[in-house]
Amino acid sequence: MIELKGAGYSYGGGDILGGIDLTLSPGSFHFLTGPSGAGKTTLLKLCYGDLKPSAGVVELFGRDSRSMGRDTLATLRQSIGVVHQDCRFLDHLPIRENLALPLTVTGRNVAAAAESLEQLIAWVGLSHRAHARPPELSGGERQRAALARAIIMDPDVIIADEPTGNIDWEMSQRLLTLLAELNRLGKTILVATHDLALIRAAKAQVSARVLRLAGGRIQAAGSDL
Repeated sequence: MIELKGAGYSYGGGDILGGIDLTLSPGSFHFLTGPSGAGKTTLLKLCYGDLKPSAGVVELFGRDSRSMGRDTLATLRQSIGVVHQDCRFLDHLPIRENLALPLTVTGRNVAAAAESLEQLIAWVGLSHRAHARPPELSGGERQRAALARAIIMDPDVIIADEPTGNIDWEMSQRLLTLLAELNRLGKTILVATHDLALIRAAKAQVSARVLRLAGGRIQAAGSDL
């Protein structure tokens, strides 16, 4: 599905990542942890095609990301939902319209998808906030909205960059439950987080592999949470 083979990334004359071997197989759940500046966000960007490797190979659904044109990459990325740390909403639009934007951009019929959209909004617990604008939402509400937007296109893979970094413990647990439900539905999940307590708490909900990134490389990998 997504595979990194000896992948590396350099910037400004220095190596940020080097020799990364990682396979995100269908239905797997991975946590990516490590100190600040270890390259977690860079690794995620390689996984969803926002960056191309300086060395090695990154394959997205069996295709080398380096050889992809912009249109091909855009099409493949519809199969990858991304939850960014900063949420990136259009503040002048109600949250319901923000969530529908991926449908509009890809030429989907939003009216035809209205029922599914409402079900998704209800699933993340935001039916009562659907007409609020992003600045009116709490941090937890924004993160749940970000997750809903990431999965509106029914992607095979969901990648989340520090999704619980700015929310309280209770809301972190709620977001983790939503991710676990998606994993049980067969979605491949990759979550970057520095929150080791969250990783330990996930043990009751998911069978996850834990990857530790340090020194630009995956230093440890396992299933113990």
